[in-house]
Amino acid sequence: MKNIAPERWQKIRAVVLDIDGILTDGRIGYGTGSPEEIKFFNVRDGHGIKLAMRSGLLVGVLSGRKSAANARRAEELGLSFVYENKKDKLTAFNELLQEYDLQADECLYMGDDTIDLPVMRLAGIAVTVADAMPYMDTAADFRTERCAGQGAVREVIDLLLMRSGKWAEVMKRYGIEDYTF
Repeated sequence: MKNIAPERWQKIRAVVLDIDGILTDGRIGYGTGSPEEIKFFNVRDGHGIKLAMRSGLLVGVLSGRKSAANARRAEELGLSFVYENKKDKLTAFNELLQEYDLQADECLYMGDDTIDLPVMRLAGIAVTVADAMPYMDTAADFRTERCAGQGAVREVIDLLLMRSGKWAEVMKRYGIEDYTF
């Protein structure tokens, strides 16, 4: 992990996530009797997203694809924003910044593929996952220990909550405010 100054963590107001390859392991399944895609989302990632939102952070998705599975998961989690079918993620990111009165350095962005690189280069903190291609490190502040769809989002959110000073308040209800890693 590159040395990320404490003030960069504290400045984050929004967590922006890619879906395929971040919230999922990147696989897409098609059933023969249904036109709907099958995707698997990690429950721990979902709980981490809820924790982040409880701490006052905006959390949402910016995806190059659109699917019913994505929309359903976004609705279940009550995400702050959903940008789907955005092939030009940089333009969509700029729309997001304007719509939510954010600066790029107030966003943590998680991406796993080349389509994410332009946004990662602008974000205040840029993260890629353990199983992303090696060249993603050119724009990432760090690479997670966990793989996509296997708790990588939760890993990052826990770290963000700890480094930004929000952890203790969010974790009071669970009795683990003193835990650090």
